[in-house]
Amino acid sequence: MGEAEISSRRRGGRAARRELRAAPIPEAARPVRPGLAGGRYQPLTAAEIGRIHSAALDVLEQIGFSNPIPSCVELMTAAGARLTDEGRLVIPRALVEDTLARAARNLVLHAADPALDMELSGTRVHFGTAGAAVHIVDSDTGAYRESTLRDLYDMARLADALEHIHFFQRPVVARDLAAPRDLDLNTCYASVAGTRKHVGTSFVDPAHVTESLAMLHAIAGGEAAWRARPFVSMSCCFVVPPMTFAEDACRCLEAAVRGGMPVLLLAAGQAGATSPAALAGAVVQEVAEVLGALVYVNAIVPGAPAIFGPWPFVSDLRTGAMSGGSGEQGLLSAACAQMGQFYDLPTGVPAGMTDSKLPDAQSGYEKGYTEALLGLSGANLIYEAAGMHASLLGFCFESLVIDNDMIGSILRTIRGIEVTEDSLSVETVRQVCTQGPGHFLGHEQTLGLMQAEYVYPEVGDRSSPKEWAEAGASDVVERARAKTREILGRHYPGHVDAATDAAIREAFDIKLPPAAMKAK
Repeated sequence: MGEAEISSRRRGGRAARRELRAAPIPEAARPVRPGLAGGRYQPLTAAEIGRIHSAALDVLEQIGFSNPIPSCVELMTAAGARLTDEGRLVIPRALVEDTLARAARNLVLHAADPALDMELSGTRVHFGTAGAAVHIVDSDTGAYRESTLRDLYDMARLADALEHIHFFQRPVVARDLAAPRDLDLNTCYASVAGTRKHVGTSFVDPAHVTESLAMLHAIAGGEAAWRARPFVSMSCCFVVPPMTFAEDACRCLEAAVRGGMPVLLLAAGQAGATSPAALAGAVVQEVAEVLGALVYVNAIVPGAPAIFGPWPFVSDLRTGAMSGGSGEQGLLSAACAQMGQFYDLPTGVPAGMTDSKLPDAQSGYEKGYTEALLGLSGANLIYEAAGMHASLLGFCFESLVIDNDMIGSILRTIRGIEVTEDSLSVETVRQVCTQGPGHFLGHEQTLGLMQAEYVYPEVGDRSSPKEWAEAGASDVVERARAKTREILGRHYPGHVDAATDAAIREAFDIKLPPAAMKAK
């Protein structure tokens, strides 16, 4: 083969690869997608899982919960729990085991767009946002400012456009809304209006749950349509660790369960502060608290959709401050994911809560290892996985875009390597070695797999130093800033139509201006 022919073939191969990269990728052919099966990383042995389970049942049966509200006592004692003379609600092992036998499994968390539904079964993995940050991080200046309702809506729009963010739970508190009713209702509305993906929110009063459900019925097309496809779940911190029921949260829990809203049963003890410093003990306490809440939910409505959510946080024991980006955090969350698999329950746990204040190297490595460990552990839902900073005190728009790239790569490690007769590539090697051209760049297998087998970053840079310098020597934050502006300048999901939106605004006190929901 002459030099000119070789050069021509190389140019042809590059052109073919550019054409493939430009073409839209069918869903089934994408290298990663929501719901890939994890489970390769298992920090606990089977024997250790059994010991944690047994210890959690001991805690429930021998210690129990303080401060149960009257309706909780009525429901749970009717189911077989017991109120002690000291006022603690203890739960016999048999009641926990009976609940586990009938609890809801293999849940589907619905989205406004059915194509974005999430199946929570086995070790299927999904990444999303969450949190209650009170600040927005300016990635350019490093300044922190209070978060607003408009910020929340823009976050939802941004998440809606990012491929590897599979669900949107509100990441910030709208600090421009003072009244709790306004905050709860408008947080729910802004999140739902901003994304077609499944939404998670929270409430502080059961009346707010009821009002928001009425709004969601209007969006869904009626109560029956909502109950068939509930596209919003409630994150419920039902417990004040250790082992104390939170009164208002329990009332909200009862309203949500009766209203057909899936609930994340979230217990968030902080190791060394509100849960034991011993990592195994921290897991035991959180597992016990969530199992107790699962009994509660099933006493309200048997088989109601609930997500097992032990969230053991970590303290820096030198200061007592939360350390969301620590190795211990990744380890604890992965262990809790294993416990969820042991019970065969839909499970949601946190990762990506960097302690860094900015999208910098510390942010990258802390998010990278905590989320990779958790994704490989097979958690169904990984919350707080994108955009968070300062151990959940701040949110950065550019970080949401950067973290989307990171999650795509993590998903590729979760998918693993498929070993088939074709992928072993013996015939491909034979063709290249014996028929030319001595490399695989233009081979049909390479062209066929470059989009189906490999993930490419949106804002990560893979150019040579020379090409990078010629293009302006930007860093990843600059590129993410440009990407954020581009998405927010054009992407306005229209799944809540104008007539429905107008009817909602007539019936409910919606604070987000209609002008904020349209491109300028």
